[in-house]
Amino acid sequence: MNHRKKNNSSIVYSTDPDFVFEDELQEEIETLPPNQQTLRISLDKKQRAGKKVTLISNFIGSEEDLIALSKTLKTKCSVGGSVKDGDILLQGDFREKVVEILSSLGYKTKRIN
Repeated sequence: MNHRKKNNSSIVYSTDPDFVFEDELQEEIETLPPNQQTLRISLDKKQRAGKKVTLISNFIGSEEDLIALSKTLKTKCSVGGSVKDGDILLQGDFREKVVEILSSLGYKTKRIN
């Protein structure tokens, strides 16, 4: 008997000795080309002790591509930041510079105030 249990699964065990539990396959999100994406750029101060961060959201693509874009923006703005919940956070108000950089990379941008 092959005992297998997975969170949120209705299969608890199988009596088939050749049973192989198939994990739900997570489809890798394909990264859309820059000219097909409209990134939202906003300034956020909520729950940050009054400190401002530039928030870039609405990126459609893989986590690796998001991290690479984040690294490019942090390098060109000479600032720290992170990737959190599919958004890029840059420390400080860099909205104008981010719009210029993303436009030069081929992204469409939309400023949200």
